[in-house]
Amino acid sequence: MTPQTSQPLIAAAWMTGAIAAFSAMAVAGRAVSSELDTFETMLFRSLIGIVLVVSIGGITGHLREVTTRRMPEQILRNIFHFTGQNHWFYGVTVIPLTHLFALEFTSPLWVMVLAALFLGERLTWIKGAAALLAFTGVLMVVRPDTSALNPGHVAAALSAIAFAATAIFTKKLTQTETITCILFHLTVIQAILGVICAGYDGDITLPSMATLPWVVIIACAGLAAHFCLTTALRHAPASVVMPMDFARLPVIALIGVLVYQEALQALVVLGAGLILFANWLNIRAEIRQRHAKQTA
Repeated sequence: MTPQTSQPLIAAAWMTGAIAAFSAMAVAGRAVSSELDTFETMLFRSLIGIVLVVSIGGITGHLREVTTRRMPEQILRNIFHFTGQNHWFYGVTVIPLTHLFALEFTSPLWVMVLAALFLGERLTWIKGAAALLAFTGVLMVVRPDTSALNPGHVAAALSAIAFAATAIFTKKLTQTETITCILFHLTVIQAILGVICAGYDGDITLPSMATLPWVVIIACAGLAAHFCLTTALRHAPASVVMPMDFARLPVIALIGVLVYQEALQALVVLGAGLILFANWLNIRAEIRQRHAKQTA
């Protein structure tokens, strides 16, 4: 296998790390929800993140890579991400984890559309078929019933759109900016947004000693997830990388069963299987396409 054709597999390996980090964030997010609201969670996550990025970047010598040459895009990326992450943390507390992740996984459908519009990525019929298969799997998991929808479902759906926009801006930024630069602006800009949103009423709750370790996990997992996701986007198109994230669904379903005693029904298993098959179809098509271009 050549370096060119192995790029989607490298991206898949990095997305495995992102999946583990996002799943850890879901568990930690539920743990802090009884004490901190979503804005406070984002604020403390970002403050800890600043310390981590500056420390690691300084030690490794990458801190000098931080620039301000693309600040409008950095700001827009983080506004979208801050919005999506707050909706996501709210959904963690009020709906089953499988529902939250399944609704979030409409994000790759938005990414494929936005990537075609703003990144010039070609939307092939195989990518479209994979997206439809994955979305069918999502519907099998959620089995949407409008009479049973609550604000948590709406929040999860809105987070998907915001995360799609975040992925598009991330892909554009990776063309010129390093991962350290992107993560630095992520933590700083979202810390500012967190102070504004959490402190608008003049009351910011500090995490207790019992909650602080969970906040640290959220901060570390958040940075790890962004590092893995950003690295994956360097190796493959956004419309290929984001559907890989569907593999999070069976992982979080298992966590829901083991940790929170959430029911695992047959349709959830079938839907998750369909999602994984769609991922495999998408990655396989991308590898073949890259190989064809190389041998042409």
